[in-house]
Amino acid sequence: MDTEENAIEKAAAERREWLKTLKMAKVLLETPDDDTKKHDRNLEDAEETEEDEVPSMKFRNYLPHDKQLQEGKLTPVVLLKFEDPIVAAPLAPEKIEDPFLNIAPKKPNWDLRRDVQKKLDKLEKRTQKALYELAKEQEN
Repeated sequence: MDTEENAIEKAAAERREWLKTLKMAKVLLETPDDDTKKHDRNLEDAEETEEDEVPSMKFRNYLPHDKQLQEGKLTPVVLLKFEDPIVAAPLAPEKIEDPFLNIAPKKPNWDLRRDVQKKLDKLEKRTQKALYELAKEQEN
């Protein structure tokens, strides 16, 4: 029991030390250095000069009703006309072909070959077999 209380007190003491170091770091960060003081003075001087000048407003898309503000109206931007080089080039005359020439197949007998191909394969085997038998008979 005594060791548990010591562990808790030790953890609490470590946490207190950690919080103290965080407070010290925060205080150090908030204290201004010489450089930051100069920077702050420059910002204050700039703010004072800006307060004296009235900012000029520029209107691109809006025309105000007030005469003084109408002086700030900018002229609209003029876009250059785009010329498409593809449209400007003359088109090559297209050859007019007879549409009936494209209907015909490239080889006029392709459907006949497709239908007869099985029979031709059988005949080719028989022919090879017959040639083999003839060559065998001539050897004897």
